[in-house]
Amino acid sequence: MTLFFFGTLRDRALLETVIGRHVAGIEIRQAWAKGYGTRRVAGEGYPMLRHAAGEDVEGVLFTPLTEAERGAIAFYEEAEYGLSAITVETEAGPVEAQFFDATDKLIASDAPWDFGAWYGADGQGYDRLVALEAAAELMPLAQTVPVERIDDYWPAIMNRARQRATARLSQPVLGEIRQPFHLGEDVVFEAEERPFTGFFAVSRHTLRHRLFSGGMSAPLDRLTVAWGDAVTVLPYDAQRDRVLLIEQFRPGPAARRDPNPWCIEVPAGRIDDDAGVEAALRREALEEAGISLGRLHALPGYYPTPGLVTEHLSAWIGEADLSDTAGGLHGAAGEGEDIRTIVLGVDAAMAALRDGAVNTAPAQLLLLWLMLERPRLRRDWAGILGGD
Repeated sequence: MTLFFFGTLRDRALLETVIGRHVAGIEIRQAWAKGYGTRRVAGEGYPMLRHAAGEDVEGVLFTPLTEAERGAIAFYEEAEYGLSAITVETEAGPVEAQFFDATDKLIASDAPWDFGAWYGADGQGYDRLVALEAAAELMPLAQTVPVERIDDYWPAIMNRARQRATARLSQPVLGEIRQPFHLGEDVVFEAEERPFTGFFAVSRHTLRHRLFSGGMSAPLDRLTVAWGDAVTVLPYDAQRDRVLLIEQFRPGPAARRDPNPWCIEVPAGRIDDDAGVEAALRREALEEAGISLGRLHALPGYYPTPGLVTEHLSAWIGEADLSDTAGGLHGAAGEGEDIRTIVLGVDAAMAALRDGAVNTAPAQLLLLWLMLERPRLRRDWAGILGGD
Protein backbone atom coordinates (compact mmCIF):
# COMPACT_ATOMS: atom_id res chain seq x y z
CA MET A 1 0.00 0.00 0.00
CA THR A 2 1.57 3.27 -1.16
CA LEU A 3 0.48 6.35 0.77
CA PHE A 4 0.36 9.93 -0.47
CA PHE A 5 1.18 12.37 2.31
CA PHE A 6 -0.01 15.90 1.51
CA GLY A 7 0.29 17.39 4.97
CA THR A 8 2.38 17.11 8.11
CA LEU A 9 3.65 13.57 7.44
CA ARG A 10 5.65 15.01 4.56
CA ASP A 11 8.04 15.94 7.35
CA ARG A 12 10.46 13.03 7.69
CA ALA A 13 11.10 13.68 11.38
CA LEU A 14 7.38 13.44 12.14
CA LEU A 15 7.02 10.29 10.04
CA GLU A 16 9.96 8.74 11.87
CA THR A 17 8.34 9.60 15.21
CA VAL A 18 5.13 7.90 14.12
CA ILE A 19 6.63 4.66 12.75
CA GLY A 20 9.54 4.50 15.18
CA ARG A 21 12.49 4.15 12.81
CA HIS A 22 14.80 6.11 10.54
CA VAL A 23 13.40 6.77 7.05
CA ALA A 24 15.94 6.83 4.24
CA GLY A 25 15.65 9.47 1.55
CA ILE A 26 15.16 6.87 -1.19
CA GLU A 27 11.96 5.69 0.54
CA ILE A 28 10.26 8.98 -0.22
CA ARG A 29 9.24 10.15 -3.69
CA GLN A 30 7.89 13.53 -4.67
CA ALA A 31 4.35 13.58 -6.08
CA TRP A 32 1.59 16.01 -7.00
CA ALA A 33 -2.19 15.78 -6.64
CA LYS A 34 -3.67 17.64 -9.60
CA GLY A 35 -6.95 19.45 -9.07
CA TYR A 36 -6.65 19.47 -5.30
CA GLY A 37 -5.87 22.12 -2.69
CA THR A 38 -5.01 22.03 1.00
CA ARG A 39 -7.07 23.96 3.54
CA ARG A 40 -6.20 24.48 7.18
CA VAL A 41 -8.51 22.58 9.52
CA ALA A 42 -10.54 25.10 11.52
CA GLY A 43 -8.86 25.74 14.86
CA GLU A 44 -5.91 23.45 14.11
CA GLY A 45 -2.42 23.61 12.63
CA TYR A 46 -2.82 20.75 10.16
CA PRO A 47 -4.55 20.46 6.75
CA MET A 48 -7.23 18.59 4.88
CA LEU A 49 -7.32 17.88 1.14
CA ARG A 50 -10.13 19.24 -1.01
CA HIS A 51 -10.94 19.24 -4.72
CA ALA A 52 -9.94 22.64 -6.12
CA ALA A 53 -9.95 23.34 -9.83
CA GLY A 54 -6.72 24.86 -11.06
CA GLU A 55 -4.73 23.96 -7.95
CA ASP A 56 -2.03 21.35 -7.38
CA VAL A 57 -0.85 19.92 -4.08
CA GLU A 58 2.74 18.83 -3.64
CA GLY A 59 3.33 15.83 -1.42
CA VAL A 60 5.34 12.65 -1.03
CA LEU A 61 4.77 8.94 -1.62
CA PHE A 62 5.77 6.45 1.06
CA THR A 63 5.29 2.69 1.30
CA PRO A 64 5.28 1.24 4.84
CA LEU A 65 7.60 -1.76 5.15
CA THR A 66 5.57 -3.76 7.65
CA GLU A 67 2.07 -4.21 9.01
CA ALA A 68 3.27 -2.61 12.24
CA GLU A 69 4.25 0.55 10.35
CA ARG A 70 0.92 0.64 8.56
CA GLY A 71 -0.82 0.20 11.90
CA ALA A 72 1.19 3.02 13.49
CA ILE A 73 0.31 5.44 10.68
CA ALA A 74 -3.35 4.43 10.89
CA PHE A 75 -3.33 4.98 14.66
CA TYR A 76 -1.90 8.45 14.14
CA GLU A 77 -4.38 9.43 11.42
CA GLU A 78 -7.62 7.49 11.72
CA ALA A 79 -9.16 9.35 14.65
CA GLU A 80 -9.95 12.14 12.17
CA TYR A 81 -9.10 10.78 8.71
CA GLY A 82 -9.97 7.72 6.60
CA LEU A 83 -8.17 6.18 3.63
CA SER A 84 -9.32 7.04 0.10
CA ALA A 85 -7.89 6.28 -3.33
CA ILE A 86 -6.10 8.95 -5.34
CA THR A 87 -4.06 9.17 -8.56
CA VAL A 88 -1.00 11.38 -8.25
CA GLU A 89 1.63 12.50 -10.71
CA THR A 90 5.32 11.72 -10.29
CA GLU A 91 8.38 12.32 -12.44
CA ALA A 92 7.98 8.72 -13.65
CA GLY A 93 4.29 9.11 -14.45
CA PRO A 94 0.96 8.61 -12.68
CA VAL A 95 0.77 6.42 -9.55
CA GLU A 96 -2.25 4.93 -7.81
CA ALA A 97 -2.04 5.60 -4.09
CA GLN A 98 -4.13 6.17 -0.99
CA PHE A 99 -4.39 9.27 1.16
CA PHE A 100 -5.98 10.13 4.47
CA ASP A 101 -9.18 12.01 3.68
CA ALA A 102 -10.77 14.14 6.40
CA THR A 103 -13.87 12.76 8.07
CA ASP A 104 -16.92 14.81 8.97
CA LYS A 105 -15.31 15.54 12.34
CA LEU A 106 -13.08 18.14 10.67
CA ILE A 107 -14.18 21.46 9.24
CA ALA A 108 -12.14 23.20 6.56
CA SER A 109 -11.34 26.86 7.11
CA ASP A 110 -10.93 29.31 4.25
CA ALA A 111 -7.20 29.60 4.94
CA PRO A 112 -4.83 27.63 2.70
CA TRP A 113 -2.28 25.41 4.41
CA ASP A 114 1.35 25.71 3.36
CA PHE A 115 3.96 23.11 4.28
CA GLY A 116 6.80 25.65 4.23
CA ALA A 117 5.02 27.98 6.63
CA TRP A 118 4.14 25.01 8.88
CA TYR A 119 7.75 23.79 8.85
CA GLY A 120 9.19 27.25 9.56
CA ALA A 121 12.72 28.54 9.29
CA ASP A 122 15.17 25.77 10.25
CA GLY A 123 12.24 23.58 11.25
CA GLN A 124 11.24 25.92 14.07
CA GLY A 125 7.67 26.50 12.98
CA TYR A 126 5.38 26.52 16.02
CA ASP A 127 2.82 24.17 14.48
CA ARG A 128 5.57 21.73 13.46
CA LEU A 129 7.04 21.67 16.96
CA VAL A 130 3.56 21.09 18.40
CA ALA A 131 3.00 18.19 15.98
CA LEU A 132 6.33 16.58 16.87
CA GLU A 133 5.70 16.89 20.59
CA ALA A 134 2.14 15.57 20.30
CA ALA A 135 3.23 12.58 18.20
CA ALA A 136 6.00 11.71 20.65
CA GLU A 137 3.42 11.48 23.45
CA LEU A 138 0.64 9.87 21.40
CA MET A 139 2.47 7.01 19.68
CA PRO A 140 3.46 5.07 22.84
CA LEU A 141 -0.28 4.75 23.52
CA ALA A 142 -0.82 2.76 20.32
CA GLN A 143 -0.46 -0.54 22.19
CA THR A 144 -2.98 0.28 24.90
CA VAL A 145 -5.48 2.84 23.56
CA PRO A 146 -7.90 2.04 20.69
CA VAL A 147 -8.24 4.64 17.94
CA GLU A 148 -11.83 5.27 19.05
CA ARG A 149 -10.57 6.63 22.37
CA ILE A 150 -7.91 9.01 21.05
CA ASP A 151 -10.38 11.89 21.31
CA ASP A 152 -10.43 11.35 25.09
CA TYR A 153 -6.67 11.90 25.28
CA TRP A 154 -6.02 14.32 22.43
CA PRO A 155 -7.00 17.68 24.02
CA ALA A 156 -4.70 17.12 27.00
CA ILE A 157 -1.90 15.82 24.78
CA MET A 158 -2.18 18.93 22.62
CA ASN A 159 -2.10 21.19 25.69
CA ARG A 160 1.16 19.63 26.78
CA ALA A 161 2.53 19.70 23.22
CA ARG A 162 1.79 23.43 22.98
CA GLN A 163 3.48 23.90 26.33
CA ARG A 164 6.69 22.21 25.19
CA ALA A 165 6.69 23.93 21.79
CA THR A 166 6.23 27.32 23.43
CA ALA A 167 9.09 26.58 25.80
CA ARG A 168 11.39 25.53 22.96
CA LEU A 169 10.78 28.83 21.18
CA SER A 170 11.20 31.00 24.28
CA GLN A 171 14.22 33.18 24.95
CA PRO A 172 15.36 32.83 28.58
CA VAL A 173 16.04 36.05 30.46
CA LEU A 174 19.38 35.61 32.25
CA GLY A 175 19.84 39.11 33.59
CA GLU A 176 22.94 39.43 35.74
CA ILE A 177 22.20 36.46 37.97
CA ARG A 178 21.56 33.30 35.89
CA GLN A 179 24.22 31.04 34.42
CA PRO A 180 24.12 30.68 30.60
CA PHE A 181 23.25 26.98 30.69
CA HIS A 182 21.23 25.48 27.84
CA LEU A 183 18.94 22.46 27.73
CA GLY A 184 20.49 21.05 24.57
CA GLU A 185 24.06 21.27 25.81
CA ASP A 186 23.86 20.97 29.57
CA VAL A 187 21.10 18.41 30.19
CA VAL A 188 21.23 14.79 29.02
CA PHE A 189 18.00 12.73 29.10
CA GLU A 190 19.11 9.11 29.29
CA ALA A 191 15.64 7.56 29.63
CA GLU A 192 12.02 8.65 29.93
CA GLU A 193 8.87 6.71 30.82
CA ARG A 194 5.25 7.86 31.04
CA PRO A 195 3.53 5.67 33.64
CA PHE A 196 0.34 7.72 33.35
CA THR A 197 -1.24 9.82 30.60
CA GLY A 198 -4.62 11.49 30.90
CA PHE A 199 -5.76 14.97 31.83
CA PHE A 200 -2.24 15.27 33.21
CA ALA A 201 0.84 13.17 32.42
CA VAL A 202 3.37 11.75 34.85
CA SER A 203 6.86 11.24 33.43
CA ARG A 204 9.82 9.50 34.99
CA HIS A 205 13.18 10.80 33.77
CA THR A 206 16.70 9.54 34.15
CA LEU A 207 18.88 12.56 33.46
CA ARG A 208 22.19 14.24 34.10
CA HIS A 209 22.83 18.00 34.20
CA ARG A 210 25.73 20.40 34.25
CA LEU A 211 27.13 21.20 37.70
CA PHE A 212 28.05 24.71 38.82
CA SER A 213 31.49 23.33 39.71
CA GLY A 214 31.94 21.91 36.20
CA GLY A 215 31.31 18.47 34.74
CA MET A 216 28.02 16.57 34.82
CA SER A 217 25.97 15.18 37.65
CA ALA A 218 25.49 11.49 38.31
CA PRO A 219 22.28 10.02 36.77
CA LEU A 220 19.25 11.36 38.61
CA ASP A 221 15.81 9.75 38.83
CA ARG A 222 13.13 12.47 38.69
CA LEU A 223 9.35 12.61 38.30
CA THR A 224 7.48 15.44 36.58
CA VAL A 225 3.78 16.18 36.18
CA ALA A 226 2.50 18.05 33.11
CA TRP A 227 -0.90 19.46 32.20
CA GLY A 228 -0.05 22.53 30.12
CA ASP A 229 0.51 26.22 30.77
CA ALA A 230 -1.91 28.76 32.21
CA VAL A 231 -2.70 32.46 32.37
CA THR A 232 -3.42 34.62 35.42
CA VAL A 233 -4.83 38.16 35.34
CA LEU A 234 -5.62 40.79 37.96
CA PRO A 235 -8.47 43.05 36.77
CA TYR A 236 -7.70 46.65 37.76
CA ASP A 237 -9.83 49.78 37.47
CA ALA A 238 -7.26 52.58 37.38
CA GLN A 239 -9.90 55.31 37.56
CA ARG A 240 -11.51 53.97 40.73
CA ASP A 241 -8.29 52.33 42.03
CA ARG A 242 -10.08 49.01 42.53
CA VAL A 243 -9.18 45.39 41.87
CA LEU A 244 -11.26 42.27 41.41
CA LEU A 245 -10.46 39.03 43.20
CA ILE A 246 -12.42 35.78 43.21
CA GLU A 247 -13.17 33.13 45.82
CA GLN A 248 -13.86 29.46 45.14
CA PHE A 249 -13.59 26.01 46.67
CA ARG A 250 -10.38 24.11 45.89
CA PRO A 251 -9.88 20.34 46.36
CA GLY A 252 -6.13 20.67 47.03
CA PRO A 253 -6.52 22.50 50.35
CA ALA A 254 -9.45 20.19 51.19
CA ALA A 255 -7.26 17.12 50.64
CA ARG A 256 -4.64 18.76 52.87
CA ARG A 257 -7.44 19.04 55.47
CA ASP A 258 -7.42 22.84 55.54
CA PRO A 259 -10.36 23.89 57.76
CA ASN A 260 -11.45 26.43 55.10
CA PRO A 261 -10.58 25.06 51.65
CA TRP A 262 -11.89 28.13 49.79
CA CYS A 263 -9.23 30.28 48.16
CA ILE A 264 -8.84 33.93 47.22
CA GLU A 265 -7.54 34.00 43.67
CA VAL A 266 -7.41 35.94 40.43
CA PRO A 267 -9.10 34.82 37.19
CA ALA A 268 -6.93 32.11 35.65
CA GLY A 269 -7.18 29.26 33.22
CA ARG A 270 -5.49 26.79 30.96
CA ILE A 271 -4.13 27.79 27.55
CA ASP A 272 -6.03 25.02 25.79
CA ASP A 273 -6.04 26.06 22.14
CA ASP A 274 -3.95 27.92 19.59
CA ALA A 275 -5.81 31.20 20.10
CA GLY A 276 -3.02 32.21 22.46
CA VAL A 277 -2.41 33.75 25.85
CA GLU A 278 -4.42 36.95 25.40
CA ALA A 279 -7.51 35.13 24.18
CA ALA A 280 -7.27 32.72 27.12
CA LEU A 281 -7.05 35.42 29.78
CA ARG A 282 -9.90 37.44 28.25
CA ARG A 283 -12.01 34.28 28.13
CA GLU A 284 -11.29 33.44 31.77
CA ALA A 285 -12.04 36.98 32.98
CA LEU A 286 -15.42 36.84 31.27
CA GLU A 287 -16.21 33.30 32.43
CA GLU A 288 -15.02 33.59 36.03
CA ALA A 289 -15.78 37.23 36.79
CA GLY A 290 -18.26 38.41 34.16
CA ILE A 291 -16.06 41.27 32.99
CA SER A 292 -14.50 42.29 29.68
CA LEU A 293 -10.89 43.43 29.83
CA GLY A 294 -9.49 46.44 28.01
CA ARG A 295 -5.77 47.14 27.78
CA LEU A 296 -3.35 44.57 29.14
CA HIS A 297 -0.07 44.94 30.98
CA ALA A 298 2.26 41.93 30.79
CA LEU A 299 4.41 40.89 33.75
CA PRO A 300 7.17 38.26 33.94
CA GLY A 301 5.91 34.69 33.87
CA TYR A 302 7.11 32.05 36.30
CA TYR A 303 7.19 28.38 37.31
CA PRO A 304 5.10 27.94 40.49
CA THR A 305 6.39 24.44 41.38
CA PRO A 306 9.52 23.78 39.29
CA GLY A 307 10.72 20.80 41.33
CA LEU A 308 7.84 18.68 40.07
CA VAL A 309 5.37 20.46 37.79
CA THR A 310 6.10 21.66 34.22
CA GLU A 311 3.41 24.35 34.34
CA HIS A 312 4.44 27.92 33.49
CA LEU A 313 2.15 30.79 34.46
CA SER A 314 1.95 34.03 32.52
CA ALA A 315 0.93 37.02 34.62
CA TRP A 316 -1.05 40.08 33.54
CA ILE A 317 -2.85 43.13 34.86
CA GLY A 318 -5.98 43.83 32.85
CA GLU A 319 -7.87 47.11 32.51
CA ALA A 320 -11.44 46.72 33.80
CA ASP A 321 -14.54 48.71 34.63
CA LEU A 322 -15.15 47.85 38.29
CA SER A 323 -18.10 50.08 39.00
CA ASP A 324 -20.58 49.29 41.75
CA THR A 325 -22.41 46.93 39.39
CA ALA A 326 -19.37 44.63 39.04
CA GLY A 327 -19.36 41.46 41.06
CA GLY A 328 -21.75 38.60 41.65
CA LEU A 329 -21.52 34.84 41.19
CA HIS A 330 -19.96 33.32 38.09
CA GLY A 331 -18.23 30.23 36.69
CA ALA A 332 -18.91 27.49 34.16
CA ALA A 333 -21.65 25.29 35.58
CA GLY A 334 -20.59 22.43 33.33
CA GLU A 335 -17.17 22.46 35.00
CA GLY A 336 -18.61 22.58 38.52
CA GLU A 337 -17.39 26.14 39.09
CA ASP A 338 -18.97 28.22 41.83
CA ILE A 339 -17.14 31.54 41.93
CA ARG A 340 -17.77 34.63 44.03
CA THR A 341 -16.24 37.88 42.84
CA ILE A 342 -14.84 40.45 45.26
CA VAL A 343 -14.37 44.08 44.18
CA LEU A 344 -12.41 46.22 46.61
CA GLY A 345 -10.05 49.16 46.73
CA VAL A 346 -6.34 48.56 46.27
CA ASP A 347 -5.57 49.62 49.85
CA ALA A 348 -8.11 47.13 51.19
CA ALA A 349 -6.69 44.41 48.93
CA MET A 350 -3.19 45.11 50.24
CA ALA A 351 -4.45 44.92 53.81
CA ALA A 352 -5.96 41.50 53.03
CA LEU A 353 -2.64 40.47 51.52
CA ARG A 354 -0.71 41.51 54.61
CA ASP A 355 -3.22 39.77 56.89
CA GLY A 356 -2.90 36.46 55.03
CA ALA A 357 -6.46 36.34 53.69
CA VAL A 358 -5.13 36.21 50.11
CA ASN A 359 -3.93 32.63 50.23
CA THR A 360 -2.80 31.78 46.67
CA ALA A 361 0.53 32.65 45.08
CA PRO A 362 -0.70 34.12 41.75
CA ALA A 363 -3.02 36.56 43.57
CA GLN A 364 -0.29 37.53 46.02
CA LEU A 365 2.26 38.09 43.26
CA LEU A 366 -0.08 40.12 41.08
CA LEU A 367 -1.08 42.37 43.96
CA LEU A 368 2.57 42.99 44.76
CA TRP A 369 3.27 43.71 41.11
CA LEU A 370 0.35 46.14 41.04
CA MET A 371 1.95 48.16 43.81
CA LEU A 372 5.01 48.61 41.60
CA GLU A 373 3.03 49.37 38.43
CA ARG A 374 0.18 51.31 40.02
CA PRO A 375 1.47 54.87 39.40
CA ARG A 376 2.17 54.16 35.74
CA LEU A 377 -1.14 52.40 35.14
CA ARG A 378 -3.13 55.19 36.81
CA ARG A 379 -1.33 57.67 34.57
CA ASP A 380 -1.56 55.66 31.32
CA TRP A 381 -5.03 54.16 31.78
CA ALA A 382 -6.83 56.90 33.69
CA GLY A 383 -4.76 60.05 33.20
CA ILE A 384 -4.22 60.34 36.96
CA LEU A 385 -0.85 61.79 37.88
CA GLY A 386 0.93 61.35 41.19
CA GLY A 387 -0.72 58.01 42.07
CA ASP A 388 0.97 56.33 45.00
